[in-house]
Amino acid sequence: MPCLFNRFNTPRSLLRARVALIALIAMLGVSFGCMAATSTLPPVRHVFIIMLENESYDITFGPQSIAPYLAHELPKQGALLSGYYGVGHYSLDNYIAMISGQAPNPATQNDCEIYEEFVATAKKPDGHGQWPGTGCVYPKHVQTLANQLTSANLTWKAYMEDMGADPTRESATCGHPTIGTPDLTEHATPKDQYATKHNPFMYFHAIIDDQKYCDEHVVNLDHLADDLAHVATTPNFTYITPNLCHDGHDAPCKNGEPGGLISADAFLRTWVPRITSSPAFKKDGLLIITFDEGNDGTTCCSEKPLPGGPQPGGKLGPGGGRIGAVLLSRYIAPGTQSDVEYNHYSLLRTLENFFHLSHLGYAQDKELHAFGSDVFTAHPASK
Repeated sequence: MPCLFNRFNTPRSLLRARVALIALIAMLGVSFGCMAATSTLPPVRHVFIIMLENESYDITFGPQSIAPYLAHELPKQGALLSGYYGVGHYSLDNYIAMISGQAPNPATQNDCEIYEEFVATAKKPDGHGQWPGTGCVYPKHVQTLANQLTSANLTWKAYMEDMGADPTRESATCGHPTIGTPDLTEHATPKDQYATKHNPFMYFHAIIDDQKYCDEHVVNLDHLADDLAHVATTPNFTYITPNLCHDGHDAPCKNGEPGGLISADAFLRTWVPRITSSPAFKKDGLLIITFDEGNDGTTCCSEKPLPGGPQPGGKLGPGGGRIGAVLLSRYIAPGTQSDVEYNHYSLLRTLENFFHLSHLGYAQDKELHAFGSDVFTAHPASK
């Protein structure tokens, strides 16, 4: 059979063909590059996040770490992301960014000591899905990962340690202050170490305005053990916030525990095995353990501030500092290490990719990367 390309075998025709081929390859490269974030992800269907507090990478994961389980034992079982960053200071703005993609505003940077409405200074979001303005509780049209999951007929639950321990401060489900009042959970008591500012779901009318919906989805940590018993009762997305002692925020703690990384490490020793031995995790799970912020203002990933807003790290700098993250999954080879730079927006983008959802806020930034093959280094046979 004659070669179909023989009629192009002239110098000028070959040059034209070569140029066309290069253009085609470049075009295909862009397409595959855009798809890579989703097409290379493993089929994770159950994600668990444990949020800890206020430690920089070098303190947590350095050779002198006082959290040996988190710093040394768990990374040997999964992946250590040494280039993972917070996005702001103080706590709350990081939590909000992780589930909505909204950047820090002056009120969230100060942890919303008054639980007040968010007041927008624009009639619509900018090209990155950002709502300029300031305040705490976002209007109903500002969506979160939780709302996306519900719309996609997927399940989620937030488990808050100590929520409701003192009913005079907050309810045992959907626990938050009344709009316009001081947040009484800013500081722990010996009886109740729950903090609203570490429960980002309480800052969106799209969640709290439906009381039944909120009560069903934002519950005390005591519910988690039963929910882990079966795949059918384990949410697709599980968000776990320890109390102010067990997340490492306080040291010493109001109840007499040492707090800091020592108490955080003890919390992980209790709960990580419960999660990793659960049927849902074994089937297609991913556990992510990270912090809200570090102790400096370093940043990554071309992080941008809120339009017209302050720099995300406040007085400390443009970002939330390097904090690191540990990931466990059957899709991660034990001992994996990655120094690729990621932040809380990267995490949100990754979760949305897992569940085939659109990207919210700064998770849609073109310069941002979702977790990739540097993290998901194992390819187990399908079960």
